[in-house]
Amino acid sequence: MSEEKIRLGGMALPNGVLVHGPQAWACAIRHADGRIEVASARKRFRASRVTSPLLRGPARLAEALALLPQVKRKLPAAQLPMQSPRVLVTMIGASVAVKGIRDSQRLRPAAQELISGLLSLAPAVFAMRGSELASYHGAEHIAIGTYEHGAGATKEHERCGGHLIGPLVATSAVGNVLAGLAPEYARNRARAAAQLGAVAASTEIFGWMSRHPDNLVAQALSKPGHELQHRFSTAEPSADQLEVAEAALAACLELEHGADA
Repeated sequence: MSEEKIRLGGMALPNGVLVHGPQAWACAIRHADGRIEVASARKRFRASRVTSPLLRGPARLAEALALLPQVKRKLPAAQLPMQSPRVLVTMIGASVAVKGIRDSQRLRPAAQELISGLLSLAPAVFAMRGSELASYHGAEHIAIGTYEHGAGATKEHERCGGHLIGPLVATSAVGNVLAGLAPEYARNRARAAAQLGAVAASTEIFGWMSRHPDNLVAQALSKPGHELQHRFSTAEPSADQLEVAEAALAACLELEHGADA
């Protein structure tokens, strides 16, 4: 009888890979001298305990963000994707551009929100360019894909967070257009509620997409994320980068199996 696979997620770093499961995480990095360093721990906050459809998506996002301080404490040499000064500059530039789009009198509200949603992706795309981050992203997908499906896994993975892009841009645009109809004094609160609702809705849509990969609507919604993975956010990893990803995977699985024992 084959062992049931643990559902895993991950995150690429400029110098390594983070892999996490329902109860634990592990991160492996490669130092400049070639040495691999691995750290792992149990999760302090577990989104799997949240069952409300309205809160599941935000809880998963909060869980991923909560891991980053843990990783930095246990593995100070780990480089986070948004640490780069050029990425921070891009984030500031994207924020200014989004504000300009939303203040524009020439665009309809729906067009404003759609363009703003696409512009907000610029920092993430820029972070992938000119660094090892895209290659480590590919290594993360291959390591997890090989564990789940066996040999032949590719640098694109069907559960990559990039597949949230289509649903998130669409739901954010609809939510912010509706929030714009609120009275001016309540508009900021309405936009905040719209963003929370967009995260919740897009996560539920993403889950439906994962369960129905042959559905034409699911395929259409996953197309932007797949193209982003294929063309920008992943690259073929080297053997050294794949070794790092496999070290993170092994350490995470060891802790997960220990938690289940």
